[in-house]
Amino acid sequence: MTIRLRKYTHPDFTQEQFTSCPNATFLPCPADGVAPEDFHAMSIFPEYFKVDGEWLMAEESRMDCVPVLKDGKIEVVEFRRLKKDELVAVGRTEKCEDGIYVHPNGFGEKQEAADVFAFRSSRSRETAFSIDYDELYEILKYERDHGKIVWVMGPAFAFDYDAREAFSKIINGGYVHALLAGNALATHDLEAAYLTTALGQNIYSQKSAPNGHYNHLETINRVRYHGSIAKFIEEEKIDNGIIYSCEKNHVPYVLGGSIRDDGPLPPVFGDVYEAQDAMRNEVRGATTVICMATMLHSIATGNMTPSYRVLEDGTVRQVYFYCVDIAEFAVNKLSDRGSLSAKGIITNAQDFIVHLAKGLEVHEPEIERMP
Repeated sequence: MTIRLRKYTHPDFTQEQFTSCPNATFLPCPADGVAPEDFHAMSIFPEYFKVDGEWLMAEESRMDCVPVLKDGKIEVVEFRRLKKDELVAVGRTEKCEDGIYVHPNGFGEKQEAADVFAFRSSRSRETAFSIDYDELYEILKYERDHGKIVWVMGPAFAFDYDAREAFSKIINGGYVHALLAGNALATHDLEAAYLTTALGQNIYSQKSAPNGHYNHLETINRVRYHGSIAKFIEEEKIDNGIIYSCEKNHVPYVLGGSIRDDGPLPPVFGDVYEAQDAMRNEVRGATTVICMATMLHSIATGNMTPSYRVLEDGTVRQVYFYCVDIAEFAVNKLSDRGSLSAKGIITNAQDFIVHLAKGLEVHEPEIERMP
């Protein structure tokens, strides 16, 4: 299979709808953290704003934020970061009426002709996802050297020996450039490396260990004793697992805390907005995002990931976004929340990662750009 990176085409600004429309209107924020009335909210798609007769693209976007005019550029800012008197674009239209244009088809996506009535036209647990695996092998091979791959993970992987090993191989192979997760994923993965259990259940036999319900707390306590995960790994001679592989390969990971966390581990962000900022810092350069077995982290990441990325040389390229979960509800929820470009794979996340790791060992990519 050949991955064809679609060429991006900017709108033709010589057309009448662009030349005859007014400039975008920017109004000052009335107070810190407050946008002016009729503010324009960003989408996942490329958006342009007419300023002094020229169309400016918001190069780094995020859904549910607002466009701010600063030093002749459009910056996309969270509401909580707005400052009094900053200039925010106003207008709720998307086809130049207010000097704002949303460009959803810049990559030339074409809908294949299909019958009005057809079976299995949507993606569900009955869908054959073989083509998605083939696509992922090639995407990851390409992105390893030419992009940034961000993984968003729930704790399910830490409960199975094969899944932990598979993802560790993927990290060691260079297919992970950042990891976003919560306290649970890191805790149970480190528990598995330290005590061979996850939530007290043996990762090999799946049998509960005596007093095993203490094991995750013992692990957290020991990490806190050492002061950091890196020191814990060194002092306790940890030599396996997801977090160990991230540390060994200098892969950054962001652990966003929740109200139910135990401990937590030292690097976990207890402030939700600090966690959001840290996650967005990793997502900013992402060209492929894969979310697995975590609905809330997946939706959060989906909301901050646009459908495109502007590279350093000015090239605009598409962003691949996958959501893997055994529950159709979790996959569909991501699209319902506005992440329309996300592709769902409905399967057991542990099986998925084992299958993917095996496939990456034998697949070599063929990459070409669409004309």
